[in-house]
Amino acid sequence: MNPLYLQTGTARPPDAPAPAEIRPFTESDRAELLALFARAREGSPSASLWGHEESEAAIYLTPYMDLEPESIFVAESGGRLVGCLTGCRDSSRLPSEEARTLEAIRRHRLMLRPRLTAFFARSTADLLWAAARRRPRAGAFEDARWPAHLHINLVPEARGTGAAENLMTVWFDRLRSTGSPGCHLQTLCENTRALAFFRRMGFTEHGPARLVPGARYRGGRLHQRTMTWTP
Repeated sequence: MNPLYLQTGTARPPDAPAPAEIRPFTESDRAELLALFARAREGSPSASLWGHEESEAAIYLTPYMDLEPESIFVAESGGRLVGCLTGCRDSSRLPSEEARTLEAIRRHRLMLRPRLTAFFARSTADLLWAAARRRPRAGAFEDARWPAHLHINLVPEARGTGAAENLMTVWFDRLRSTGSPGCHLQTLCENTRALAFFRRMGFTEHGPARLVPGARYRGGRLHQRTMTWTP
């Protein structure tokens, strides 16, 4: 599931940085981008799943830097990164999210961590709850009409500055220039600001909301929302 967090608005925060420059990712950005990944999600519905940022980055960020760096764009202001868009023109180019998750659990020995044990216990309970009520569960999205996908993150002080819109515009231009038929993303129903932003950028909801087993925000269950965009 895509760990997106956006807080957008028309008013620029008083401590907002200067307008950000949007540019392609370079390998020298790697360490700073990993730090941004953790900070941008703080306090959001898509914040840390099991309290181990390195393993979560191994699922949602590092594979993009390793396998499709040309589809990453960063927002830079005052000499530091304040946002990024990590994209993939064809989702089949990356290992599946399930495969990336299993590899992260193995590599980082997460089964020995108490928070992951609690996460899996909640997941099992949620799966049983969803099965009893015939509720759809979160999963990968595969449709040839929308093969591309993206993740986008901003640090708090960059929200409301136009950086998110500019990152999306650059991404759309890339998809058009490469002849992509469309793009999808997966966010959370509970992240209402992100939903409003993506609608404004031309995405529409696709399919039903789906339970995300194990995930919680302020004590409540979370639900996956798939959205699509066509040039």
